[in-house]
Amino acid sequence: MGNLKKRMLPMTAVVLATSLVLGACGKSEGNESASGSEKPVELIWYTIGTPQKDVNRVMEEVSKYTAEKIGVTVKMNMIDWGDYTQKLQVMTASGEPMDIMFTSSWAFDYVQNARKGAFLEIGSLLDEYGKGIKDTLDPAFLEGSKVDGKNYGIPANKELPAQEVWRFNKNLLDKYNLSMDGVYTLESLEPLLKTIKDNEPGTAALAVDKNYKPYVPYDFIIENMPFAVKLDTTDYKVINILETPEMKQALTTMHKYYNAGFIPTEAATLDSLTDMQTTGKWFSDKATTQPFADNLWSQSYGYPVVSTPQSESLIYNWSVMGSMQAISANSEYPEKAMEFLNLLNTDPVLRNMVDSGIEGVHFKKTGDNVMENLDESKNYDMPTFSLGNVMLTYLNPTDPENKWEEFKTFNEQGKEAPLLGFNFDPSKVTTELAAVSNVKEEYWSALMTGTVNPDVQLTKAIEKFKAAGLDTVLAEIQRQVDEWKATR
Repeated sequence: MGNLKKRMLPMTAVVLATSLVLGACGKSEGNESASGSEKPVELIWYTIGTPQKDVNRVMEEVSKYTAEKIGVTVKMNMIDWGDYTQKLQVMTASGEPMDIMFTSSWAFDYVQNARKGAFLEIGSLLDEYGKGIKDTLDPAFLEGSKVDGKNYGIPANKELPAQEVWRFNKNLLDKYNLSMDGVYTLESLEPLLKTIKDNEPGTAALAVDKNYKPYVPYDFIIENMPFAVKLDTTDYKVINILETPEMKQALTTMHKYYNAGFIPTEAATLDSLTDMQTTGKWFSDKATTQPFADNLWSQSYGYPVVSTPQSESLIYNWSVMGSMQAISANSEYPEKAMEFLNLLNTDPVLRNMVDSGIEGVHFKKTGDNVMENLDESKNYDMPTFSLGNVMLTYLNPTDPENKWEEFKTFNEQGKEAPLLGFNFDPSKVTTELAAVSNVKEEYWSALMTGTVNPDVQLTKAIEKFKAAGLDTVLAEIQRQVDEWKATR
């Protein structure tokens, strides 16, 4: 099963501050090609993740199935984690042909791109061609992902709340007789990290890439931008996260760890942790969990992974919108795109083929809804969370039969974060936000990964953010938060 099942929701977002000029192309209906011949139409699908060797091979099998079922074939284009937002921004602005694209709160920002016209508004398409989605999906997902009252994307049916955890390579935990007991804060990791650094050269004690952000108890207005409110807020005051004592402490600890050699020297420029995870040359990292996530990660990596919480479980905007599929405003076949998404989210055969590859090649079934990877799975290791209804995927051999019931319980028990349902409209501060985003690109990753000394660089970053117009953006966010709060 999928690579980056280990990263159910990797934390990274880029604010897009340039306008997209998008014109809707002529729409074709049914399964007729432009020439009018009765042959399946090809849907072009852009999705996130490390490009896989066997993706075309698998899509050939997928296309045989979907051609028979709904008269479409599928061309999947995978773009790596660190490149996805920028490349999709360029492609949508230039009118690149595409039908379906991955979007989220943290990659190719869903809300901002919906407002800019990148996505088709799908209310009527859902009603006509997506009835299975509406029947299957927890209503909180569609309601919570509306932008200005309308739906522009289909959230993956998965965990609804988000809970941060520390993950550990259990082989190394056991080798040095280390325990997760008492581990919760960033600071509590230190003795474990030191043991690994002293005894395992070439292994990342704390695996960190450029997308890392230390956990602090705040609800971010825009992921990976410095605007947030405290989780226990009563006044909904929006602050600059870089000026909070919690973030200053976290960055100081990260820099201490960096200087101690616990963190990879290239962390601030490292696109992903895939290579470390493939080779097992890591000891701990930060992830977002779900029920029985340890089983998923262990199955995907081929060695045991265990985890322990570092935060409470809360439902954020970014967790509701953490994985979505949208139909391009330029799609030539919007009806067929919705038919495909409906099938993807309701048909276990299709969903598992897209997720795990070809049965008998990449995986084998060991029960009605249980599977295990074969050797060829290394050539098709997909990010499960990004590909639709997770609750249709086959169980791992170590998963309990009631796994999906536990997911539903997990979703029902999640508490709402303070800004759940609030979507910032940046239209009045686009210039300032673009300038703030440029400063973020200069300083953010270096600070968050501990690469630079916060005693020096944090002050410089704050000054540059303010010079770029951060206070103007913050005031506009506060105005909108106050208006939103008054209507609740």
